[in-house]
Amino acid sequence: MSTPILGATLSLPHHDPHPDRSKTLHPTRLTATVAALALSASLATALAGPAAAAPQAQPVPPGHGKSLALAAADEAAASGLDELRHGADEDLVRTSVTPWANGLYYASYERTYRGLPVVGGDAVVVSDSSGKVREVTGAPAPAIKLSTKAKVTAEAALATARKQLASVESASAPELTVLLKGGKAVLTWHTLVIGRTAEDAPSSLDTFVDARTGSVARATDKILHADGRGYHNGNVTIDTAATSMTDTTRGGFKCGGQNGSAYTGTPPWGNGTANDLVTACVDIMYAAQKEHSMLKEWFGYNGQNGQGGMVPARAGLAEVNAYYDGTKTTYGRSQTGANQLTGIDVVAHEYGHEIFDRTPGSSGSSNENGGMNESTGDIFGALTEHYANNPNDTPDYTVGEKVNFFGDGKPIRYMYNPSLADNAPNCYPQLTSNTEVHAAAGPQNHWFYLLAEGSNPGGGKPSSPICSGGPSSVTGIGIQKAGKIFMGALLMKTSSWNHPAARKATLTSAKNTYGSAECNAVKAAWNAVGVPAQSGETDCGGTTAPDFTLALNPSSGSVQPGASVTSTVNTSTTGGSAQTVQLSASGAPSGVTVSFSPSSVTSGSSSTMTVQVAAGTANGTYPITVTGTGSATHTVTYQLSVGTTTPPTGCDSTEYTYQGTLASGQAQVQPDGSYYYSATSGTHVGCLRGPAGADFDLYLQKWNGSTWADVAVGGTATADEDTSYYGTAGYYRYVVHAYSGSGAYTLGLSAP
Repeated sequence: MSTPILGATLSLPHHDPHPDRSKTLHPTRLTATVAALALSASLATALAGPAAAAPQAQPVPPGHGKSLALAAADEAAASGLDELRHGADEDLVRTSVTPWANGLYYASYERTYRGLPVVGGDAVVVSDSSGKVREVTGAPAPAIKLSTKAKVTAEAALATARKQLASVESASAPELTVLLKGGKAVLTWHTLVIGRTAEDAPSSLDTFVDARTGSVARATDKILHADGRGYHNGNVTIDTAATSMTDTTRGGFKCGGQNGSAYTGTPPWGNGTANDLVTACVDIMYAAQKEHSMLKEWFGYNGQNGQGGMVPARAGLAEVNAYYDGTKTTYGRSQTGANQLTGIDVVAHEYGHEIFDRTPGSSGSSNENGGMNESTGDIFGALTEHYANNPNDTPDYTVGEKVNFFGDGKPIRYMYNPSLADNAPNCYPQLTSNTEVHAAAGPQNHWFYLLAEGSNPGGGKPSSPICSGGPSSVTGIGIQKAGKIFMGALLMKTSSWNHPAARKATLTSAKNTYGSAECNAVKAAWNAVGVPAQSGETDCGGTTAPDFTLALNPSSGSVQPGASVTSTVNTSTTGGSAQTVQLSASGAPSGVTVSFSPSSVTSGSSSTMTVQVAAGTANGTYPITVTGTGSATHTVTYQLSVGTTTPPTGCDSTEYTYQGTLASGQAQVQPDGSYYYSATSGTHVGCLRGPAGADFDLYLQKWNGSTWADVAVGGTATADEDTSYYGTAGYYRYVVHAYSGSGAYTLGLSAP
């Protein structure tokens, strides 16, 4: 993550925002300890060490491209662009940002309703370092209108959730959540229950209990099983602590027994025998660390959880099983008890589930989604085998090839021809809602092999059949390119993920990451497994298809009857040449008219939208859809409030919201450790709400070409601060400082 390392030149101590305070008690607002901000990815604390050297003067702050990309993504989310549409009581909160190739950024968003998390309706915005939105994907979401008052207590809901399992190891505290189910919104209590089923199978049950009726609205098992036989990888090097099987370089990843503690001792670890559990942990750590390194070196992705680490591992399960449950991976023994299930592809498969779970959209609830989750594990197993290139396990495209589970020496799945195992479907049209999840991995596994190797690769690699209606042959592009395209697509995943969505996402990923040839290879591979072309999918041609995007600034407004309010409709060219975009509006209530000046613009230009509200118009909140029509059609949503006389409490009236936690004396930079660019003059509004009893301060700073300078300060002796500053175009950022006290805060901001 590229962030401005400018904390050393921060000039916050130059004045005391609390002149009425005794200087003997408060000598300055920020000491030298706080003056050097650590502008890391987390911005968790202020540096206590010496200040870094001041940077050279430069025309724009560091990380300029990222700032533009995230500003464009946030503006698209706030404006409700296309699939990002949301109601007046809903927000799209950015939850993660992943940098990608060619200056692209994947920003994922989760929906909230009146402050409650919403499961479903999540979205991803792909934007670039020039500030253009390149792609939007979103899970379908109905308009949410429901009471947020629960009739069932959290305790009663937890008891119901725990009853779904025969025995319970742990259960998370219930969280009031809006679940989108069957096109409707349901108020639920959400909890994760870990334990065992009545059949004595391990379970990690993601449970939603209806907060009004007390019945189970949905329960999805996050455990996905993969049978296999462990084998030794020979003498290998693994990363551990001196006296513990803990890897401090990968987020504290550790391996041990069923009690959850890491094995201790000193290297060399293990004795190389089949059922020694320390040896099993050597195999596990070797495969998991190779997968972690593969993700970083081949794809630029930061570990299985996207944050540098992975869940811990446990060996020695007295069952023929291996699984991931959202909190750990667990490995058992083979059917004969002769070996541990710790082969490279078995381990990488389980951690492939973590990759699927921790990318946007998490793990969905449909059977098709479950099959694609299984396939993701298989794909990462093959990728890890190829990256490790261990002579004891020749890279291949079979799953658990050393398992010998049925006593015939055959793998349990064949990626190049899934039908070879239990007549699993090779082709997408063969899938049904009742297809078992491991068998449902077939079509995507088949697609990946065709993309990586082709239908007739030669060189001793197996040929792969093509489904009815597909091309006569497919030429592969290599496993590393195929893997990066697939990883890029996972970063566009939503909770409604299915094969058609994967086709669209992989085409976009291929075109953005590589180009026309790779994009066409992706298309041919999907055609070969029977996933048809989708409306709006990426054009693989050598030239970029003409397209544009829309955004509103601001995206909402309040007005009294008999008055008007305005917003700027911004357009930008995202593909091909600039084009004419015709603007229109729909959904306005009786008494409200919407006009645009001008009514059509060349993409890259803006128009002023005027919303005129006639006297006598009924009070209320109304969504108005603004449509731009050119080579394509895009929509954004303006939330109009009529008759509002009292501004919302807290920071609800601001356009963007950011959150953080500070200990006394610490400071953080917002938004998200970066800054934003305002293209026009206007008023910058900041609203800080901190923990009760604390004293937090708020600083608005502007980049002057070489350093950040204070332009507005909120420095009362309370946790809540408000700033308002009229400034010219430029780069701005906020600094939140905990003068005294600790806790969580919310920062709302609006900018011209």
